[in-house]
Amino acid sequence: MDISLVNLVSDSAFVAILLLVGVALRAHILWVQKLFLPASIIAGLLALLLGPNGLSWLPLSSNIAQYPGILITFIFGSLALNSGKFKFSTAVKRAGNMWSYSAIGMIGMYSGGVFLTLLILQRIWPDIPDGFGLLLAAGFIGGHGTAAAVGGIFESNGWAGATSLAMTSATIGVLVSILGGVWIIRQNVKRGKSNFISDFDSLSVELRTGLVPDEKRTKTDLETVSSMTIDPLLFHGVMVLIVSGLSFWCQAAIKEVFDFPAPTFALAFIIGLLVNSLLSKLKVKPYINPSMINSIGGASTDMLVVFGIASINLAVAGQYFAPLALLMVFGVWFSYVMLKYISPKFYAQFCFEKSIFGWGWFTGTVAMGIALLRIVDPKSESKTLDEFGFAYIMTAPLEMMVITMSPLILLSGGGWLYVGGCFLTCAIIYVVCTVLNRKNAVFKEASK
Repeated sequence: MDISLVNLVSDSAFVAILLLVGVALRAHILWVQKLFLPASIIAGLLALLLGPNGLSWLPLSSNIAQYPGILITFIFGSLALNSGKFKFSTAVKRAGNMWSYSAIGMIGMYSGGVFLTLLILQRIWPDIPDGFGLLLAAGFIGGHGTAAAVGGIFESNGWAGATSLAMTSATIGVLVSILGGVWIIRQNVKRGKSNFISDFDSLSVELRTGLVPDEKRTKTDLETVSSMTIDPLLFHGVMVLIVSGLSFWCQAAIKEVFDFPAPTFALAFIIGLLVNSLLSKLKVKPYINPSMINSIGGASTDMLVVFGIASINLAVAGQYFAPLALLMVFGVWFSYVMLKYISPKFYAQFCFEKSIFGWGWFTGTVAMGIALLRIVDPKSESKTLDEFGFAYIMTAPLEMMVITMSPLILLSGGGWLYVGGCFLTCAIIYVVCTVLNRKNAVFKEASK
């Protein structure tokens, strides 16, 4: 990875300008507000249109395709640094149904895309790799970060263009998530299925424009360390940077010893957990502000989204247009089936609010799920995020295992074994959850 400092600063400056353009468009143009697109998506689409993969009006360097591989370590490192202690029994009682529904949706989409590829797509296009189906969930559920991670694994094993396809999947996923989610919300509000809003057009100013009025702003105490010693932002940035640096050093060592390109995002998550544990033992953890770490991870995600979209190779995407389109259609169908038919079997109360959050996650990452949830539940009365917080404690290790191991299994030729194992896992989760719900023993929704 050879990145010039001048290129890094220049590319970042262009992206910064495009992000501000995205913020301005969202704040002042009504039809952009109705689309609910984040500024990072707007900036990314502009960078793709105006950059070297489009009209070539913006002199972005060839390094833009490499930046996501670095930023992904900041994101997963931040997640690990913010993980806390928890009681497994408490998490199960608070969010058993949420976890079961999320796990079935996540595993089902990862394996469903592979199943479609093996059963249908490869019969029509024999040259498509087994891992092609994995790009659906990597882009939809995982977003641009996971797309960069999974695409990077495939590219390091000889599949050129995998990252561009994964980024295309992620970009389409976000658009489907927001546009489809807004349409679903409008239809269900008209039918009276929403518990908290009756008029979609009466949304708050901050939801529509993306700008928070002064009276609604919240204050966060970021200074856990004195600025006379070190700036608080730098202090927290150093923590994330250490984790990121260690992940690349470990990858180089593993490559040298075992000749295996270990994924840096997985190493960043593992190292982040170890650093987190060390900080707790050294009694430094109380000085780590979770919101600051979240902000660093969020900023990294926004930058990754812009660079990820800008680096999409339209020629590669065009080469796989037909199978990719079928894969995307399957992903939308699967997500809608989960929302329409599966969610009522898991959620006794606030089913619509929880299922629209699931739609957002399954098609366009957790962030899109939260954005849609804020539309239908602006005061968080359904406690959906509370339940998801507990559920994700149990989901995160499973998700990391799926993201890391799935490409390796498919690269080794275990496609049908992978699909069978995933389908069996989904069936077991569904049966166990159903039985426990009937006995009213363990799984209890927090809303009850």
